[in-house]
Formats: sequence, structure tokens, C-alpha cells
Amino acid sequence: MRARRVMRRRRVGRAVVGTAVVAGTAAVVGGTVSHHQQQKYAQQDAAAQQEYDQAYQQGAADAQTQQYAPPPVQYAAPVEQAPATDLTTQIQQLAQLHDSGVLSDEEFAAAKAKLLAG
Repeated sequence: MRARRVMRRRRVGRAVVGTAVVAGTAAVVGGTVSHHQQQKYAQQDAAAQQEYDQAYQQGAADAQTQQYAPPPVQYAAPVEQAPATDLTTQIQQLAQLHDSGVLSDEEFAAAKAKLLAG
């Protein structure tokens, strides 16, 4: 019986030692892979930062070389004055409306003053 106990203990001991060896190896390999990945990402980040810095410096240099030119001033088109013949025509039309009774004396005077005021 004693031999069986010893054998059983050895089996359990070997299993424990085997598990520890496997777990330790996995931890070491995992740490190495993680370390390499960290180095890879750090290099990628450094390269991206360098590209960003170069683009920023190029933009700053471009901005310094360009001179500011204000936009051209836009003026409103001059108001065209109605020719005198048009004014006389309009007053004649008002007079016809007044003569026909469509406009009262006050309305005719107000419309004529408005036309003359321009």
C-alpha cells in the first residue's frame, strides 16, 4: 500500500511541476510578445507624430510666405434715374386717372408729389 501512496504522490508532484513549467513558459513567451508589440506600436506612434510635425511645419511655412490680400470692395450699382419722358408719361397717366374720377384731388396731388420727389 505504501508503494501506491508514493506512486500517487509522485504522479501528483509531476503534474504540479509540469503545470508550473507550462505556466511559466507561457508567461515568459507572452511577456516577450507583449514587449515586441509595445515596441512596434511605439515606433508607429513615433512615425505618425513625426509626419504630423512635418505637416504642421510645412503649413506654418506656407502661411508665412503667403501675403494677405483683402477681398475686393464691391460697390452697389448706381441707381439709374428715369428719363424725363418717363416722368411726364407717368404724370399724364395720373392726370387721366384723375380726370376719369378714379383718383381724388388729394390722391392725385400725393401721387404727383411722390413722382416728382423721385
